[in-house]
Amino acid sequence: MEQSILHPGLIPFVMKPGIRHQLTNTYTPQQNGVSERKNRSLMDMARCLLFEKNLPKIMWVEAVNTAVYIQNRLPTKALAHKTPFEAWFGFKPSLAHMKVFSCLCYSQIPAVKRDKLSKRALPGILSGYSMVKKGYRILDPLTNKFNPEMDIDDMPVRGTRPLAEIYKRAQVAIVEPCSFEEAEADEGWKQAMSDEIAMIEKNQTWGLVPRPAKRNVIGVKWVYRANQKYGLDYLETFAPVPRLDTIRLLVALAAQMQWKIHQLDVKSAFLNGFLEEEIYIDHPQGFVVSGKEQMVYRLKKALYGLKQAPRAWYARIDSYLAPRAWYARIDSYLVNLGFNRSVSELTLYVKKNEAEIQLIVSLYVDDLLVIGGDQNMLTEFKAKMKDMFEMFDLGLMTYFLGMEVRQVEEKIFLGQRTFALKVLSKFSMENCKPTSTPIVVGMKLSNQEDHELVNDSTYRSLVGCLLYLIATRSDILFAVNMLSRFMHCCNVQHFQAAKRVLRYIKGTLDYGVLFNKAESLKLRGYTDSDWAGSSDDMKSTFGYAFTLGSTMFCWSSRKQSMVAQSTAEAEYVAAANAVNQAIWLRKILADLNLHQREATEICCDNKFAVAIAKNPVFHGRTKHFSIKLHVVREMEQAREVELIHCNSEEQVVDIFTKVLGVSRFIKLRKQLGVTSMETKEEC
Repeated sequence: MEQSILHPGLIPFVMKPGIRHQLTNTYTPQQNGVSERKNRSLMDMARCLLFEKNLPKIMWVEAVNTAVYIQNRLPTKALAHKTPFEAWFGFKPSLAHMKVFSCLCYSQIPAVKRDKLSKRALPGILSGYSMVKKGYRILDPLTNKFNPEMDIDDMPVRGTRPLAEIYKRAQVAIVEPCSFEEAEADEGWKQAMSDEIAMIEKNQTWGLVPRPAKRNVIGVKWVYRANQKYGLDYLETFAPVPRLDTIRLLVALAAQMQWKIHQLDVKSAFLNGFLEEEIYIDHPQGFVVSGKEQMVYRLKKALYGLKQAPRAWYARIDSYLAPRAWYARIDSYLVNLGFNRSVSELTLYVKKNEAEIQLIVSLYVDDLLVIGGDQNMLTEFKAKMKDMFEMFDLGLMTYFLGMEVRQVEEKIFLGQRTFALKVLSKFSMENCKPTSTPIVVGMKLSNQEDHELVNDSTYRSLVGCLLYLIATRSDILFAVNMLSRFMHCCNVQHFQAAKRVLRYIKGTLDYGVLFNKAESLKLRGYTDSDWAGSSDDMKSTFGYAFTLGSTMFCWSSRKQSMVAQSTAEAEYVAAANAVNQAIWLRKILADLNLHQREATEICCDNKFAVAIAKNPVFHGRTKHFSIKLHVVREMEQAREVELIHCNSEEQVVDIFTKVLGVSRFIKLRKQLGVTSMETKEEC
């Protein structure tokens, strides 16, 4: 063994009983495998910290120190899942102070070191945790030097930003302040608040009045935070929004009629709603009118932060809580312009004559979708809306509710590629291997099997992202439906199945729904069900889909609330749900002057379910059926719908109720209208 001289300061330490000093051969670090493996782990983490924030190599020391600080607070199997910190000190470490490495932060300048006009804080980036005092280490990004006076003592970091933004001094003000005092100290935020007050004054949202006696005056720290009481200061709170089925129906109609969809965005929409209640508020902080400190503002219109602001802006209601029916701003204005509000979809407004549709408007809070074939009428409508409300004309719809929209000639494509990429990045699946189907053939998920549990918040977040993706990706509907049943008891098997859906998404990033012109606008539906597909409670899964030409625009897949005693009953339950949806769609189409003169055909691949709907003689076999299910028979007799039999090979909804092989899955996916961006470009 090669001899070496031990540091004099370590001699007393190694001489203690139980400690033996061992040396390694020269240039053979592998002989000390435990230490070297830990060194590698620390360097790997340090590199990730530097690469993630695009930091220079000169900060490697700070990155390594931060990696050590984090590792000492992570549990390890070597210590029976305790942290090194707990093993050494005997108590669990606090993680409340942990922040994102290199995030944007501010170091307060003590009052003794500044005057009244000086900045109260200096921007920097968090570069680690101080080893000599209880606080953080801060790097000045403009000088690339550490200033000990900038170290923060137990001061919370104000959010995170990429390093590139830190070097742009003009962008430092975009960090959201935690209090009015912090906002007032920042010129950018002071200007933003002044602009908001100017907009409120311009819109005549409020007026100063003497303080009323025996009236509740809302105290606000700023105009966004109001303390209201239900029944006194507000009644209804929510704003109705259109169903995605309605949005896709309008897209299908626009593609069929070769119309373009335009988008308008109302500026400060909530400041336009009239109020039914008498509401008084104090002066906002920092904007007290000199000489009128004892007066208060009475609101004439809604204000951001008021609980009834969305409802006041949006739609008409006849509330039993209100003394009389009251009207909202946008609703009454559209009605005065000659639009008819749909009874079945309160966010849909149609302007039409006896023969044709002139304009269609769909509202989603402060976003308006406008569809029409008459360009002059559309331009006139935009001008009238701009005269009444401050709004932006966004032109052709290109992005709506997370959906990317491409309007090409006679075709319209809806996709969510950008959102899908964000989901893959969020769950570290950007470089995963793609799969051809979203779920493995033969797999049955259950909560009864003995599998290791996983973090439920992570699983719920993943399933939530997948649920949002089905707005344009009906091909993953069944898989997401299955995964969403285990939010409360997720285990490794469920999480692996969810990750497989992500791998399928990775291979079909450019897929979405392609709407094109069809021969006729005839509503047609499909319904299907499995039987006792859930191994936990033996309930069935049913689904339906509707097309208005060549592409499915409406779809659903759910587990039935009852246990079906036969395949016929399961199929009949599915048919009842499809019939209810068909009746609603027929009403929407009637509001759009697209009356379905004939009964809407709903295809079902079960002969017994079709026979039960058509022949009352079968009542002996169906006496245990719920009465509400016989809406199928009633609508058949009224000639609203017609349940017809189709071959199983033609049943599109199989993709919503069963696990399919690759060839069958791809065939049905194409029939749904789910296709790729390349197909869209070829048009």
